[in-house]
Parts: sequence; structure tokens; C-alpha cells
Amino acid sequence: MATPVKSVPLVAPGHTRPVTHLSFSALQDDATYLLVSSCKDGNPMLREWTGDWIGTFLGHKGAVWSTKLSFDTSRAATGSADFTAKVWDTYSGNSLHSFPHNHIVRTVSISPSSSHLLTGGQEKKVRIFDLNRPDAEPDFLYDAGTQTHNGVIKSVVCVGENVGVTAGDDGQIKWWDMRTRELTANLNFPQPITSMELSIQTQRLVVTSGKAVSFIPQMPNGPQTHSITLSYCPSSASIHPTRQDRFVTGNLADEWVRVHGMDGEEREVLKGHHGPVHCVEFSPDGEMYASGSAAGTIRLWQTTPGKTYGLWQGQNQG
Repeated sequence: MATPVKSVPLVAPGHTRPVTHLSFSALQDDATYLLVSSCKDGNPMLREWTGDWIGTFLGHKGAVWSTKLSFDTSRAATGSADFTAKVWDTYSGNSLHSFPHNHIVRTVSISPSSSHLLTGGQEKKVRIFDLNRPDAEPDFLYDAGTQTHNGVIKSVVCVGENVGVTAGDDGQIKWWDMRTRELTANLNFPQPITSMELSIQTQRLVVTSGKAVSFIPQMPNGPQTHSITLSYCPSSASIHPTRQDRFVTGNLADEWVRVHGMDGEEREVLKGHHGPVHCVEFSPDGEMYASGSAAGTIRLWQTTPGKTYGLWQGQNQG
């Protein structure tokens, strides 16, 4: 019987403190993409699809909790503990706009046309900034005249141009009409939401809460939600964008990355990090996934170990 090929990760160094968030761009016309990483060192980094470092966005004075790229990768948005969100030019690395807040910004999202920026965090409010009028006062999303959530807002995502989705410590996921700023639907979880990411290809939100990983239609009137209860509390999860037959998770209780089938079966346990795994994310082509740890390292793992791909070309992975 042939010995399975061992998964040998590539290590992307550079950060000096815990990596808090990872986000890949959409797949570009030339089949490449970018990766951005957020870190408590306050220096978000931009990398090529191979993992090679492109540059660091310099300017924050506190931990960066979230970084997202625009659909065309020309812009990046960051949210920080220095009470600001910033928008950057990814070609020059220059800060284009800095938006002040009254507390820590935990999450950001850019609309597909790069016309609007959503932010959320410790204030329990979601702001909408018009990037065509960056000096204008932001609008707010309010639920029946009250704050957006009753807990820290952990994630905001733009679903198309007109729908925003928010998730918080209060265990609620809410859908908003960004034109009217009105709440259109909500979904309640019994425990706080720890992560929520939009899987563009599968048109689902991947949510972790307690020991559950849930795959939720990006629009509330979509197909039925699929939820799996694991034996541990995942810190983050990501679904394979094309096969849709597996998902990966991180875990704050150990240093491992796990691969599960869609029935919850544990397929692989990948070791290599030297600290709890805060975040995981599949690349948009599904050929690899990235993981970020409390030790400040990013590791890139092949979906099919041994396959000729990126910087794995020519490496002996036996």
C-alpha cells in the first residue's frame, strides 16, 4: 500500500505577535490572488498567492483585528485597536483614508464595487462609510432605534452592494438593507459568535459558535442551514470553495489545524504551529488553505499534498 504523502506547510514569517485574521482576495482574471494578514503587532501584511511577501501597511498604532481586500485587490481595509479603520492603496501601500471611531474596530468589509466600507467592534454599532465621499459623516445601522448588537461585533460582511450581514457576541446574525439601513432578518445562536466569513463561491456564511460550525445561506431566504457540532470549540472555519466536501478549523485550545468532512468526520490533524490557531481560510481556487497562530506565524497547507503548485514545485514532500 502506498504511503500517504505528508502535508508539508510553507511558513510565511514576518509578524511578531499573534495573527488575528486572514483573508484571501477573490480569484483574479489571471488565476492569481492575494492574501492579507492582521496581527496584534499592528502591521497588516500583503502577500502573493505563493505566500511571498509584497509589503506591510504601516500606520496603525494598535493591534489590527481585521483586514479585507476589495474585489479587484486595489484597496485594503483594516480595523484596529487604535480606534480607527483605514483604507489603503495596495499598489503603493499608502493610507488613503483614516476613519476615527470611539472604541476598538474589530471587523471591516468593503462592498464589491469599493463604494462603501462597513465597520464594527467594541462599540456594538455598525458604521457605513461612503468611500466616494470619505469626508462625509458615516451612517449607522440600528435595530429598532437601538444599538446594532448587544455585544461586541465580531464580523461584518457585504453580500453584494445592498446587503450587509453582522454577527456578535450576543449570538445574533443580522441581515441589513444597506440602502434603507433597516434590519431585514436575524438568526439567533445560543452562544456567542466567534467568527463569520463569507464564502463567495459557495454563497454561504461560515459561522463558528460554541462547538458548532454552521454553513448559512448568504441570503436568509436561501437553502437550509447546515450545522455540525464538533468535540471542541473552533476559533474559525472555512469551507472548500469548489468541492464543498470539507472544511478546516482552528482551535484556541491546541496548536493544530483540523480538516473535517461535511458530516463532521475528522479527516486530518495538521501539526506545525507553536501556539493556538486563531484563524484559517481557504484560497479562492481551493488549492491550499492558510492558518495563523498566536505565535505570530502563518502556514500555508496544500489541499492535495505533493501536487505541483506554487512554491511547492520541486519540493520533496514524501
